[in-house]
Amino acid sequence: MKVIVLGAGIIGVSTAWHLLQQGHQVTVIDRQPDAALETSFANGAQISVSFCEPWAHAGAPLKVAKWLLRDDSPLLFRPKLDPHQWRWGLSFLTQCTDAAFERNVRQLVALGRYSHESLKGVVAQTGIEYQRLERGILHFFSSQADFDSGAQAAELMRRYGVDRRVLGRDEVLQIEPALRAFGDRIHGGTFTPSDESGDARVFTQRLANLCRTRGATFLHETAIDGFERRGGLIDGVRVRHLRDGTALTVRGDQYVTALGSFSAPLLRPLGIWLNVYPAKGYSATLKLKRPDDASVVSLLDDTRKLAISRLGDQVRIAGTAELAGYDLGLDGATARKRCAALVQRYEELFPGVADTSEPNFWTGLRPSTPSNLPYIGRSKIANLWLNTGHGTLGWTHGAGSGQALAELISGKRPALNYAFCGNSLPTRRPRVTVAAPQGARP
Repeated sequence: MKVIVLGAGIIGVSTAWHLLQQGHQVTVIDRQPDAALETSFANGAQISVSFCEPWAHAGAPLKVAKWLLRDDSPLLFRPKLDPHQWRWGLSFLTQCTDAAFERNVRQLVALGRYSHESLKGVVAQTGIEYQRLERGILHFFSSQADFDSGAQAAELMRRYGVDRRVLGRDEVLQIEPALRAFGDRIHGGTFTPSDESGDARVFTQRLANLCRTRGATFLHETAIDGFERRGGLIDGVRVRHLRDGTALTVRGDQYVTALGSFSAPLLRPLGIWLNVYPAKGYSATLKLKRPDDASVVSLLDDTRKLAISRLGDQVRIAGTAELAGYDLGLDGATARKRCAALVQRYEELFPGVADTSEPNFWTGLRPSTPSNLPYIGRSKIANLWLNTGHGTLGWTHGAGSGQALAELISGKRPALNYAFCGNSLPTRRPRVTVAAPQGARP
């Protein structure tokens, strides 16, 4: 079959790769001049299979209420006259129960493990290098109360077979000695040795190049304006070249929407109402002045809710989330404050280790669902498929989401216990009914 993939981030390119592996013809369409230039460009760099708790839990509403008036809060909700934002927020509240939390964790862990194995398979097959570090992820706490809460979360994850180890201060410093300057303020931590880190942009762009060598067509600098329909199916995608304005229709047999936060508005004219809302995140990438004194293990700073990952002779600090629409600006007062806080915190943790005089700031829109479960599967239109809504875990879940969707499109049943949306599972075998992720309309 000829499959049209909309979006060239980690999700779209992974989907394209696995579709090629299944023997399909693939065309990828993206408005940027290369792959991975939006949400996949400068994220936290963590493959965090074992750190995948949903934002929605029983204590979340109180925390969000406390953060409402703080520009530096980890999760900032800026109310707007936007019905899609309010719909998302109300759905988020329905997920803030113990039962919903455990259900969502179970699926996120399953998808994470499946995706990690898929990523390892792609790396073994292709030899792609992307500054990969298989050193685990270390989560450290700066207060006893936060440490006690983290230990409880570790116990919950161990119930799902996740090897998250609870550590005292000395054990934290043994795993990552670079934290010693901050050591007297660390109360403990948790560690998942099977997690890893690496540069999502480098991986995605190199995988895209391999897709090209295997026959995929990439239409870059091409805006997606909408769909043409015929007989209840998608008959083509209306696109426009951004350089010269030339408009045309790209046709295929199957279509995949992997446009992150922009999937939702694109699909609304088709009557498909995805509960995906952008969460604006920030990162700072710094050059290292003293690489030998910098951390190597990928870190989670619980106090500031930041991820810190080593990328060769640089370090990436990423975090925070703003539910405030599709704004990508870095010049506003709140954006400047958040960017400065990233650099300031790194200097507190690792004084003098990085060059903070010329930080490379970035912001991206994480496509978030209220449950943190992405939409993977068939839409209500038979030849239109969804692979979107991965939130902060797009890099973690990218390879597996692409593989699972490619198998579904090929009429196969992925070896994954996940609530694929729509009527996605093959019907050649006994029919299995599965529920869509929370927020999906039938």
